[in-house]
Amino acid sequence: MRRLVTFAAVLCVLAPLTWAREDKEKDKAKEKDKEEGFVSIFDGKSLKGWKISAESGHSRASKNKSGGKWYVDEKEKCICGTQDIKGNGGIIITEEQYGDFEVRLEMRNDFGPDSGLFLRSNMKGQAYQAMIDYHKGGNLMGVYGEGIGGFGSRNFTFQDKVTEIKEDKADFKLPIKPEKWAEFWKHGEWNELSARIEGNPPKITTWIKGVKFMEYKADKKHLPDKGGIALQVHGGGYGGPGDLTKLLVRYRNIRVKKLDK
Repeated sequence: MRRLVTFAAVLCVLAPLTWAREDKEKDKAKEKDKEEGFVSIFDGKSLKGWKISAESGHSRASKNKSGGKWYVDEKEKCICGTQDIKGNGGIIITEEQYGDFEVRLEMRNDFGPDSGLFLRSNMKGQAYQAMIDYHKGGNLMGVYGEGIGGFGSRNFTFQDKVTEIKEDKADFKLPIKPEKWAEFWKHGEWNELSARIEGNPPKITTWIKGVKFMEYKADKKHLPDKGGIALQVHGGGYGGPGDLTKLLVRYRNIRVKKLDK
């Protein structure tokens, strides 16, 4: 009898450990499924596979001679971008072109610069933009027709502080309450942004930290079926107060999944 009691006691101790291990394995499997098919397009140490373009209107301050300042921070393993001279920005774009795809990245930008994740972009920066306007009056993961008509939709606007947002009227309703924003979005930390583009005219879907923030269908075909993936540093005085040549945008862990059939 004593042996049975001892054996039962051992089972009571081991069972929770087994369940915890099984739960952990299930979580790993879910994470693997979530990343299935995604391929890294930034190696964390060089700009191999990317090129800087000064052809957009954001590079007018340099008379289109430079496309902003872009470099790799090897310690953080991220792409950094900033205006190279006051008012001068540009884009950094993939050498490879993509049709239907989903792109994911982590972002840790200073609050002030105006940036963006460009989908099917050309060297002139004409693209379907997933917005990364990380400044007062800006927005994250709304959709904007960059250089192709300015159409789009957004469902919130940053206020004076990065911790404060105001809900905007939109067909796709803001998925979280504005008062919960500071709890949801962690400024100064790495947060994941995602965007998917399908078809032409395209349907564009965006996520912030896995939460769907926008779904938008373009009214007509504005661009070819394929284009590059680009990151932007806005030209001019866009952003908040401060020297925009000293404020950075930072992106890492950039990966893409092709959805072409």
